[in-house]
Amino acid sequence: MKSKCDCSKLSDILLCAHVSSEHLLTFDGKAEAARVSTQPLSSVKGVTTMRKQVLLGSVLVSLFGLNCAMIPTLAKDIASKPAAEEKATIYTFKEKSLDGREIDFAKYKGDVLLIVNTASKCGFTPQYAGLEDLSKKYSAKGLKVLGFPCNQFKEQEPGDSATISEFCKKNYGVDFQLFEKIDVNGDKTNDLYVYLKDAAPNDKGDIRWNFTKFLVDRSGKVVKRYDSKVKPEEIVADIEKLL
Repeated sequence: MKSKCDCSKLSDILLCAHVSSEHLLTFDGKAEAARVSTQPLSSVKGVTTMRKQVLLGSVLVSLFGLNCAMIPTLAKDIASKPAAEEKATIYTFKEKSLDGREIDFAKYKGDVLLIVNTASKCGFTPQYAGLEDLSKKYSAKGLKVLGFPCNQFKEQEPGDSATISEFCKKNYGVDFQLFEKIDVNGDKTNDLYVYLKDAAPNDKGDIRWNFTKFLVDRSGKVVKRYDSKVKPEEIVADIEKLL
């Protein structure tokens, strides 16, 4: 049996092995046939980790003639790797709040999210008031407004976390969640923003300015990206559809 694979590492070759034969597995005295066809073994559905390890053992022997003594370690390592197609979701991220607390986005499961990159010295800074209004009006119904200060656009967010927090509360009464200052473009782009830009269905690519907005539904799907010029009150209809 031959394997078609471009992988250079043995572990990658084994993980991506193209197998098209049936292997007989025995568990608790019961025979069971399992089939793997042109997909990573770790992604096979309905097969427990132990079954994957046993199945992989037969694959390793048949494809590479490996010594049986090598099988348990290799099989355990490879079968436990996540499936190649498993992707990050909005709920896999953890971000630091302005006061340094780590916030696990898993806490937002079931909520509608409005995620915005903010700045204190921008022509769009007054949108803080509109964002706070949205938060007050719809928070009880499940809307969470999340602000991410960013200094990448003409250095319009130069302050530290304490300065940003004081400015937002004093001038706009901001009570929605603000996070530590991040990069939204370039080599140091925050991972959450890498995800958001890729997941937005209507507008991908670099963030063009402060107060770009991403609307996320209760299932974690990014449903729309809004340009800086779109005011918070202009998003109300879209938000209400998701609540």
